Amino acid sequence: MICNLCPRQCGALRTQTEGHGLCRMPEAPVVARAALHQWEEPPISGTRGSGTVFFSGCSLGCVFCQNEKISRQDFGKPITVERLREIFFELIGQGAHNINLVNPTHYAHVALQTLADPLPVPVVWNSGGYDRVETLRALEGKVQIYLPDLKYTRADTAARYSGAADYPETAKRAILEMVRQTGPCRMEDGLLKRGVVIRHLLLPGRLAEAKEVMDWVAQRFEPGQVLFSLMSQYLPLGRAAEFPEIDRRVRPSEARAAQAYMAALGLEGFAQEAESAQTEYIPPFDLTGV
Repeated sequence: MICNLCPRQCGALRTQTEGHGLCRMPEAPVVARAALHQWEEPPISGTRGSGTVFFSGCSLGCVFCQNEKISRQDFGKPITVERLREIFFELIGQGAHNINLVNPTHYAHVALQTLADPLPVPVVWNSGGYDRVETLRALEGKVQIYLPDLKYTRADTAARYSGAADYPETAKRAILEMVRQTGPCRMEDGLLKRGVVIRHLLLPGRLAEAKEVMDWVAQRFEPGQVLFSLMSQYLPLGRAAEFPEIDRRVRPSEARAAQAYMAALGLEGFAQEAESAQTEYIPPFDLTGV
């Protein structure tokens, strides 16, 4: 295939075994882990866990990525589309509340194939927010829950840390499309069945930009239309040491200020505790369930 799935639109050749684009992945799926995950937002993890499938490779390349082993070092196992759908049903059999596709942007074509027939649980599209509207439109009706990041509001920040100056406007357009598809959030028995949860990872020294993210969400959406998740789990991993301004943890005062701003805006959702900034919360990538 000649790939233009993600906003890079690099037009790279992806064969069944080789990938020549920025994501480096072949056309066939490469998966690093498939297991029940308890550390998503409460209405997604529920009591039994979210059935997460972690795809290898990435079209963003954030310098602080906590999953660098799979996003940049390409750890994972090539599998068939048929095996991927089998994995979905194995996770459902283990009690998964949903099937959670983690970092799926460059495998949207695979998602379409595996979801041609509906699953008995909601499907979660868990992405960095760097998605093409045209690609998302092809997924309409296949995905019930969108879980995108909104990492940055400023082009220079996005260029420095993710190599994507177009990220802010691209992610905003993608989120608007996601909300158009799902409509307002719908809960049943404490579980999210349909809707959009917008995540923002608080970075060291970037409180002002976090506030800009929250301002955009508050100004753009009516109460209850989306949920917002403020994450304080940042750790200086990946290549963060090359960027002195983010080569530290988020200070408790920064997290408290961001949480207070979220509350003042009346954003509905979740504020992650600073204690979650621990390496034990990072999934071990050991091909579990693949």
